[in-house]
Amino acid sequence: MGSDSITAFAESVTVDALETDPYPIYARLRREAPVCYIPAVRLWFVTRYDDVEFVGTHPELFSAELDDSPVDNTFGSPTILTVDGEPHLELRRSLDAKYRPKYVNGYIDDLVRPVAEQVLDGLAGRDRAELMADYLEPVSVLSLGSVLGVGHLGADRLRDWFWRLHQGVINFEGNPDRADIGLACSREIDTVLGPVFDRLEAAGDDSTISHLLHSGMPDGACRARDFVMPTLKVILLGGMQEPGHGGGSTLAGLLSSPDQLSAVRDDPAGLLPAVVEEGLRWVSPIGTQTRQVAADTELGGAALRRGAPVGSLVSSANRDETKFADPDRFDIFRPRSANLAFGAGRHFCAGHAFSRAQMRIAIEVLLRRFPSLALDPARPPRFRGWEFRAPRRLDVLL
Repeated sequence: MGSDSITAFAESVTVDALETDPYPIYARLRREAPVCYIPAVRLWFVTRYDDVEFVGTHPELFSAELDDSPVDNTFGSPTILTVDGEPHLELRRSLDAKYRPKYVNGYIDDLVRPVAEQVLDGLAGRDRAELMADYLEPVSVLSLGSVLGVGHLGADRLRDWFWRLHQGVINFEGNPDRADIGLACSREIDTVLGPVFDRLEAAGDDSTISHLLHSGMPDGACRARDFVMPTLKVILLGGMQEPGHGGGSTLAGLLSSPDQLSAVRDDPAGLLPAVVEEGLRWVSPIGTQTRQVAADTELGGAALRRGAPVGSLVSSANRDETKFADPDRFDIFRPRSANLAFGAGRHFCAGHAFSRAQMRIAIEVLLRRFPSLALDPARPPRFRGWEFRAPRRLDVLL
């Protein structure tokens, strides 16, 4: 395809088109211009699996620190997502050890299962539900909220924080309304959590907030609140969003395939890990790792100049035809191949084990409680988003 044609295509891509369904756009870019500047969101899109993995594993060429980051503009800085070097290592050291895989397996069932059961109790006697608002998002925010030390705030407030924060974080196009929504929510969090920080700075506990302040510090010392608060907001947004929204996409795929659903009902322990991995690959709940070119380089046939902003699309990589056969199809029986839903390299998501396990348990509890669970044929799943993608509604018959 000629350069004029691909330039015209790139210029035709709109934010609404990406949010409605980015996958046809990504597929065309993978074929014709795997690294391509998209003016609507002011990013160079990197769309092929190998290139996305390369970006994530070569920080000397692709820095996590951006001159104009929607994450930093919303949360403040530094955040664990948008720094490299010693500040990044220090923030990783501050993370609660309970998110490491060997610890997660020891407590996650006792944490998530009672929350899931209690939320489902609220659906008793109903013949239908909208699973995103009625189940998956509440389970996600309440499970992580209890570990973070903010569970007392309740599901409604935590869900509201996610929806408002994400308006700022996805604002690659520079929409002032989105920026204002995200920033106002960020400031609200500073105010609401101020007393929590006051208490934990004086006397720590086993919450994630306390670990952010105290882990690895000398006795009697703690990290500055301004240093860890932006990273806490990252956890509030991504950690609460990814399991709930990943679970929604996974269930949308599974409930659309009666044969696969039947197999999972017959062998939940054996198949649910594969269900979770396929759901994360099929619709990656967080679609992008953003980077800035640190040194002039060539990637995917494109010349990238120092300072150029890059959207490294894990969501596109996870549907790369060279890595996954028939990639647009949800198939829990496909040969296992590592997906990039949690990123690559030094910024690989520290909460991946927690998220995967939470998704698995939430789906297992739901399918066991409602053995006849089915999509509502009158209300098919409605997906939205490219940076954060999931069904906005998942209507089911119970």
